[in-house]
Amino acid sequence: MRVLATEDPGFDREFQRILDRAQMDMEEVTPVVQKILKEIREEGDRALMAHIAQFDRWEPRRSEELLIDPGEMERAYRELDPQVREALHTAYERIEAYHRKQLPKSWIDCEENGTILGQKVTPVERAGLYIPGGKAAYPSSLLMNGIPAIVAGVKEIVVTTPTPENEPNPLLLAACHLCGFQQVYKVGGASAIGALAFGTETIPKVDVITGPGNIFVATAKKLVYGEVNIDMIAGPSEIGILADGGANPRYVAIDLLSQAEHDEMASSILITPSRELAQAVQRELSTLLQGLERREIATRSIEERGAIIVTSSMEEGIELMNRIAPEHLEIMTADPFQLLPKIRDAGAIFLGEFTPEPIGDYIAGPNHTLPTGGTARFYSPLSTEHFLKKSSIISFSPEAVEEIGGVAATLAYVEGLQAHAQSIEERLKDR
Repeated sequence: MRVLATEDPGFDREFQRILDRAQMDMEEVTPVVQKILKEIREEGDRALMAHIAQFDRWEPRRSEELLIDPGEMERAYRELDPQVREALHTAYERIEAYHRKQLPKSWIDCEENGTILGQKVTPVERAGLYIPGGKAAYPSSLLMNGIPAIVAGVKEIVVTTPTPENEPNPLLLAACHLCGFQQVYKVGGASAIGALAFGTETIPKVDVITGPGNIFVATAKKLVYGEVNIDMIAGPSEIGILADGGANPRYVAIDLLSQAEHDEMASSILITPSRELAQAVQRELSTLLQGLERREIATRSIEERGAIIVTSSMEEGIELMNRIAPEHLEIMTADPFQLLPKIRDAGAIFLGEFTPEPIGDYIAGPNHTLPTGGTARFYSPLSTEHFLKKSSIISFSPEAVEEIGGVAATLAYVEGLQAHAQSIEERLKDR
């Protein structure tokens, strides 16, 4: 892993490369994704089955084959190792408890003149969850996307997941049963996003799509935004660690690798004012990599997308980390809570050496679907609010119109909207 120092002559150029990590090459795949979406929109199930045959190496003959039998999900759940089943239940309970605390409330406020103002919070009718499949299955992603929708009160939840060679992952099926999902379809990639956005003969059109995916999925979500709502356009996994000289270098190293093993494009960044820690972490990385099953992926990630930055002070390190705005931020310092008020931009913040990022991936409770590539500057983690919509409530009494209606009419005339003003003045005449 390369080591950069802020005092180096070429540091600004190298740091800019870190800031530019989110430049996924959507331009290259956009024509392919547009073609897929167009075919789904025009041909529905027919295009869907053709895409499955092309990309997932099995050929559904009938649309009914796309839906996973709920009985198969129940069997997968019952056949789980008891320890794994208990782990899924623990994760479910903690995620649910956290997201219940997020729920916004409807409210009504009555003024003395009879004006009634308020907010009505309503769940969307139908939500679509995209859960990655293929080489690996992520039941944790299902829980993190599904539970907020359940807590929000969404009536109909539709799940899509790729199943190469028509082999659904049993652990994912078990998690679907735990959540009570009945509509789980064996569809992946941009095709699944198109089916959820436009609807087909088999898969219903949804109101919001959430869930992570590769560049084709991310591009498809970007293109259908407006037809439906989406959570965010997420890129490769990333972690930033702020550490002082007292941090445990082995903890720091394995936490950097916890993201690097995800993907060659994952980004792992350590920022510290301690050159001794930087050197110790480098040594630990070399040792720990030897024992990783995904060693080749992790090695390429830390060599091409990782960095250790040595700063002149912790204050300088904090400012650099805010500019990076990482998906996951770990703070390993003597007093991590002292730094918390200074952190402006991060998807999730992990405080203290006994709070490794993977705790957040599975059982802490907060959502692990987080903004990447610096978008934590303006995006928030997935939450119940992604599955809710808010309506304003307005009711004026005759007295209220008489009291402030003239003000509204004045503003309407200023904007040149005569009918707007007269709409109010008609009520004032009747008073």
